[in-house]
Amino acid sequence: MRIQLSLSLLLTASAALATDGYFDHGYGVKAKGLGGAGVAFAQDSLVVATNPAGLVDVDDSHQVGLTWFAPDRSVTVNGNTFDGNEDGSFYIPDFSYKTTLSSGVAFGLAVFGNGGMNTGYQAPLFDLPSTPTFTPSNTSMDLSQLFIAPTWSWRNEGGHAFGISAILAGQRFKATGLEEFGINNAGYDTSVGGGARLGWTWQASQNLKVGATYQSRLWMTKFDKYAGLFAERGGFDIPSNYAVGFAYQIDSSLTWAFDVERIHYSEVNSVGNPGVIVAPFGAANGPGFGWKDVTVIKTGLAYEVSPTLVVRLGYNHTTQPIGSSEIFFNQLAPGVVRHHATLGATWQANASTEVSFFYARAFNETVSGNIGVPASLQMDQDSFGLSLNWKH
Repeated sequence: MRIQLSLSLLLTASAALATDGYFDHGYGVKAKGLGGAGVAFAQDSLVVATNPAGLVDVDDSHQVGLTWFAPDRSVTVNGNTFDGNEDGSFYIPDFSYKTTLSSGVAFGLAVFGNGGMNTGYQAPLFDLPSTPTFTPSNTSMDLSQLFIAPTWSWRNEGGHAFGISAILAGQRFKATGLEEFGINNAGYDTSVGGGARLGWTWQASQNLKVGATYQSRLWMTKFDKYAGLFAERGGFDIPSNYAVGFAYQIDSSLTWAFDVERIHYSEVNSVGNPGVIVAPFGAANGPGFGWKDVTVIKTGLAYEVSPTLVVRLGYNHTTQPIGSSEIFFNQLAPGVVRHHATLGATWQANASTEVSFFYARAFNETVSGNIGVPASLQMDQDSFGLSLNWKH
């Protein structure tokens, strides 16, 4: 009971509206300013969320950060638009730590929000004409995911670095307004589980570093309260993903980082199963959100203006996880955003303390289809974050 309560409190603080599907566009304030790029460009101890091999390349430090999200999401059905912004803003903290154990060997710990999705409508979107005497409650959904990642990283004499993170994951979910499908408002339920992330980098030349990383599928306990909603009787594992990238130092002040990531949403039945199938809710082959796997491009430039100031610009693009035939259930989760522009900076206040910020604009995106009548999903988002880093 005490563990579940602590997990619920942490997940409350890590609720997020993410925008590469339901994953965040990047991890750590510095990486977020570069469009999320960081597979081969380690900038702080939260690099373990992107590539644990990078931990051995950063200074011994501890870091805290806070990100503010303000998404704008809505659904239009037969010409009527429903605002999904009952909760308008979200705050997501993170923490990371790194220490050198011996020459070329490091240990670190990171706590961060992986992603999530939230909608809150002031109307029952699933008020079906087949039951005219019954009116369900207003439609809403809230999903948040928290990762805790103890990490080991080491470097050999050939310029190769390796890392491994043991990922301990928790997630929290709630939905309302699904009475039409026999799912009563059950309140929040939590799920725990884990997996691992592996990473590698190589200093290929004086100016070029390359890297790769792989995160396993995270095997999670079931959302028992929502066994009648999610496929596999409440199953909601977190999908595997992998990424490759490079960082190229153009000159002594300017570095270009570039990553390509692949997220396997379709391997989790509750996420990838089509939404309109004949199997009952909760069955292994029951309805899901119909999300496709996505490919994400993350790129950015970091420019050292002076020894105490670095500025960043970035861009992030993902393929669309939601097809036009999957509008109906994705009214709960309209994660349709594909394009982000980002900027950021770091100020070195003194020899041991630095302050960083980022801003990201996820541009408006609409997916249209037909659910018996014309319908569309819309979303855009602003986010801003600050972090403090203390070297020791």
